[in-house]
Amino acid sequence: MAGITLNKAIKRYGAVDVIHGIDLEIEDGEFCVLVGPSGCGKSTLLRMVAGLEETSGGEIHIGERNVTRLDPAARGVSMVFQTYALYPHMTVAENMSFGLRMNGHPKAEIAAKVKAAADILKLNDYLERKPKALSGGQRQRVAIGRAIVRGPEVFLFDEPLSNLDAELRVEMRVEIARLHKEIGATMVYVTHDQVEAMTLADKIVVLRSGRIEQVGTPLDLYHDPDNRFVAGFIGSPAMNFVKARVRDGRVHAPGLSDEAFAVDIALPPNGTDLLVGVRPHHIAIDPQGASHTLIVKEALGAMFHAYLEAPTGERIVVEVPEAEAVGLQGDVGLRMVPDRLLLFDARTELRLR
Repeated sequence: MAGITLNKAIKRYGAVDVIHGIDLEIEDGEFCVLVGPSGCGKSTLLRMVAGLEETSGGEIHIGERNVTRLDPAARGVSMVFQTYALYPHMTVAENMSFGLRMNGHPKAEIAAKVKAAADILKLNDYLERKPKALSGGQRQRVAIGRAIVRGPEVFLFDEPLSNLDAELRVEMRVEIARLHKEIGATMVYVTHDQVEAMTLADKIVVLRSGRIEQVGTPLDLYHDPDNRFVAGFIGSPAMNFVKARVRDGRVHAPGLSDEAFAVDIALPPNGTDLLVGVRPHHIAIDPQGASHTLIVKEALGAMFHAYLEAPTGERIVVEVPEAEAVGLQGDVGLRMVPDRLLLFDARTELRLR
């Protein structure tokens, strides 16, 4: 197995840079998730590691080797794509073993590797079936099995679950997490789904416009974001952001509360515009609190999401237990917990610490 190092990695199309000098260290055996909105460069970065996209500048190392100019086949990686890319006329076993057969590996070795991969992925009962006789989740497991039999140093996943329905996505997330735990290989996984990122990753890399916004563990990014983008992208439902201003050494946020907040951090000068960020589950229903108008509430079983409008016109989402949510209507009082609020500079959108 091997780790991955990107040193000032650049991808350029003509005169346009789409990956802007990225530095990144992925440890041996780590599960690293690249996450961000569509068009942020996460799949391009993954394809650069795989060798499917030429690196315009900088270097990429896998283990001790500089692979920047190596062909994909020489990099010791296996890639699982969004589409299964299985040969419809071949059985599961033939699909999984195709690469080894093309490279002339002995039949006994191929059979042993296919069986080992089938054992890991619970595909033993399907080895003689063809792809048309499999469900979407089973096909994706075959695609993963094809990667496993090659024995790569690094596994690369490019949005492998996006073609599956909701139930299968959850099932396959568990399967991929179990696979990583069982074989201990370095894995790099691309997704735009922050729930997948939070549940799978040892390390999350948040990308925007070809640049890294923040790197950290899922809980680091959730509890300690560096800027508004990361704070709003990580977490479901998303963090609420409300306009505020510093006055008399306190934070005035009319969209959250009638009262000014005292906070433990040093505030910028009076008159500075801020954004106050607060997670939906850090807001409590309180009849004595600031009044907000209920727009709609979504039932999610034991929890509800209540969508409210502040007197300032700003929208706020609150996570409410079922027992409290049933009677909510009209005007709803809210109470904030000051030490749960995050403050951001309204101009730069950087976190105030």
